[in-house]
Amino acid sequence: MSAEAVESPGAAAERLKRHDSLYGDAEKVSNEKYHGSGGSWARTLMLAFQSIGVVYGDIGTSPLYVYSSTFPDGIRHPDDLLGVLSLILYTLILIPMLKYVFVVLHANDDGDGGTFALYSLISRYAKIRMIPDQQTEDATLSNYSVDTRLRRAQWLKEKLESSDAAKIGLFTITILGTSMVMGDGTLTPAISVLSAVSGIREKAPNLTQLQVVWISVAILFVLFSVQRFGTDKVGYSFAPIISVWFLLIAGTGMYNLAVHDATILRAFNPMYIVQYFSRNGKEAWVSLGGVILCITGAEAMFADLGHFNIRAIQISFTCILFPSVVLCYMGQAAYLRRFPENVADTFFKSIPEPMFWPVFVVAIMAAIIASQAMLSGAFAILSKALLLGCFPRVEVVHTSNKYEGQVYLPEVNFLIGAASVAVTLGFQTTANIGNAYGICVVTVFSITTHLMAVVMLLVWRTPAALVAAFYVVFGLAEFVYLSSILSKFADGGYLPFCFSLGLMGLMAAWHYVHVLRYWHELDRAVPAAELGAVLARHDVRRVRGVGLLYSELVQGIPPVFQILVDKIPSVHAVFVFVSIKHLPFPRVAAPERLILRRVGPVNHRVFRCVARYGYTDTMEGHREFAAFLLDRLKVFVREEAAFGDGVGSNHSGRAQTAAAAVEQEQRFIDAEAARGVVYLMGEATVTAAAGSSWAKRVAVNNVYGFLRKNLPERHKALSIPKDQLLRVGVTYEI
Repeated sequence: MSAEAVESPGAAAERLKRHDSLYGDAEKVSNEKYHGSGGSWARTLMLAFQSIGVVYGDIGTSPLYVYSSTFPDGIRHPDDLLGVLSLILYTLILIPMLKYVFVVLHANDDGDGGTFALYSLISRYAKIRMIPDQQTEDATLSNYSVDTRLRRAQWLKEKLESSDAAKIGLFTITILGTSMVMGDGTLTPAISVLSAVSGIREKAPNLTQLQVVWISVAILFVLFSVQRFGTDKVGYSFAPIISVWFLLIAGTGMYNLAVHDATILRAFNPMYIVQYFSRNGKEAWVSLGGVILCITGAEAMFADLGHFNIRAIQISFTCILFPSVVLCYMGQAAYLRRFPENVADTFFKSIPEPMFWPVFVVAIMAAIIASQAMLSGAFAILSKALLLGCFPRVEVVHTSNKYEGQVYLPEVNFLIGAASVAVTLGFQTTANIGNAYGICVVTVFSITTHLMAVVMLLVWRTPAALVAAFYVVFGLAEFVYLSSILSKFADGGYLPFCFSLGLMGLMAAWHYVHVLRYWHELDRAVPAAELGAVLARHDVRRVRGVGLLYSELVQGIPPVFQILVDKIPSVHAVFVFVSIKHLPFPRVAAPERLILRRVGPVNHRVFRCVARYGYTDTMEGHREFAAFLLDRLKVFVREEAAFGDGVGSNHSGRAQTAAAAVEQEQRFIDAEAARGVVYLMGEATVTAAAGSSWAKRVAVNNVYGFLRKNLPERHKALSIPKDQLLRVGVTYEI
């Protein structure tokens, strides 16, 4: 271990300002991009164009496999096509358009979307998080806005805060949604790439299905191998390709309508849905598992909102995505009215001969883009879960200095890639993969509906009748689809269920032990007022330099400090208890980041610093952070003296003395910083206490213990070099 000298705090603070994503141009972007429908029309149209490449790759490639998944045993009656097309049309209108585009997008958390954004928004209005690290200062943040004055909202807030079952329930469905998104990340590449590659058999009929599968596996291998390079300019790179794709499928749809059967437009009459169910009964209900695949990836509109704004998503969906895919589905239905025997490969069979190769090439590219966008979204969601203590600590690589949401998780990428290849090899056809895919899609929709109902009551204070209407209409529709998909549980539906159950188990065990450990430390924390007694009892001497002791506690003296002074009875001349706290907000402005307090008498020069980050904020390097902290510490010393002496005091002599003392302490901080900074951290081994239940022993000793040993250590996540770190070993029996 060696002490590290830091650059001039003032200079480093300025450099931190320049690099912090909340300063300069990014600050302007936040006002335009992240808030509602703000920004100029030119910028909104540019964002709408970019969103085509990022958001709609998945839902835009659904025409590759929807009809084959809906009619796995062929088309029995010509009018069944009208019924299924009508179902597709009204499913697109009901869930992506009415639910997401016009309602859910407005439930963003300061511009950020997704399952965790809804959970964090709720946790801002009600204390539902199980770690008690809330501070009154958090309510003073500029992006913190809470109003629960309505009696119903206050009642719901009290119920949520007083009910452990409600807290656990909300957390459980949130991590279930996250697990299902991981399932999407596994299945989207498999079904999209396999569907696109299957088209080559139109020109090479001698290729076997197994050979098509191996070609798909090769593409998947390349796709997951290049993830580490990031997608820095994803919007500009992918938007033109997906735009060409939409033009091609819309043009093909219009061609098929004109050439084969324009009367298919009758499907806008919902009576054909009623007739379809009357004619086919249970088989029609089972076929809903294929129909729902027409809206795979709809959740991406909400999950990727942080990169765009509401108006941009609304424009791109209603003007580009919706008409393109609707024309494509209608054209395919028109083609199948004449050639129903080709339903197993509807998309490529319906393409006009001269356009086959251009469409095939763009289809491969669109499938890869759909997979890439899904993976980027999955990585971003998991990074949020990690920061909020809901996911095991894995390596997070920020792949872009310009786009703060672009992250890459190597361990997760490997696991998802291996699972996607295994699914492709194991299932081999899009119909089989579709059985598994639908469960992930509808479960995420349903979880969003449940969380939205809470947001509407607690945050928006929507009239109860409207909330009930929202919940019944969308909840019932999603339940019907989910019940249909679950009927195929034995035909592949078990895969995402087992995958999500395993991932949920890991996340729940990690968070459970994380909460127990926090409470264990909190119960054994020493009150700040007793710092002097602790130092005197151990005859602690002060050594030169600055010491930063990292702890999760935001109050009291962490128990690891007593162990430290027991083993090494010395403390640095300037000593700071540092807590890195991730708030349930997307961003915290750098000027509001630090909460500083003095611990003990002035002559001890011991402080507490709580560094607050939003779940989309990028943490600074250890040098930048230390320099920024010390610069703010000097400001705190000056402000503390000003408030303590009384603003406007007429006692000029006392004021001069106080000013001299402040200047002396600031010089002292600079001098000790020049001698170097040492980082200290507790290295806890957590075991289940004697007499614990078998479930607790498995969670603590086996699951949590295994993850702690095999995943990156905490100092790596904070970018602290080993040679500047002093680790204090401690064992907790919880």
